[in-house]
Amino acid sequence: MNNTPDKPASQDDSQTDEALANATPFRCFTAAILSGGIAFLCYLMFNSVVHTYAAKAVTSSNPIVINLTAAVRTMVMGVVALGTGVFGVVAIGLFLLGIQVTIQSLKKA
Repeated sequence: MNNTPDKPASQDDSQTDEALANATPFRCFTAAILSGGIAFLCYLMFNSVVHTYAAKAVTSSNPIVINLTAAVRTMVMGVVALGTGVFGVVAIGLFLLGIQVTIQSLKKA
């Protein structure tokens, strides 16, 4: 196994600095709005899925079918809820990054 890193640490730092230099308040806030919009759409889809599952009961008397149905419903709701949470947290993070970049640009001026 090769123990030497592919890139020196100074090169990684310069790439990070370059990426932060490309972060502008406009890009951060635009991305936050897009991510928040996707999170809101995921929330609406989650709400729709929950109401659909609540309105339709399982009509089988077979315990295996009932258990599989419960598992699939739980997984579907979990995936949609996870998407909602991820996009929501990303939106908050990008919004806060936009505030940070704005404050840093005001301090430099």
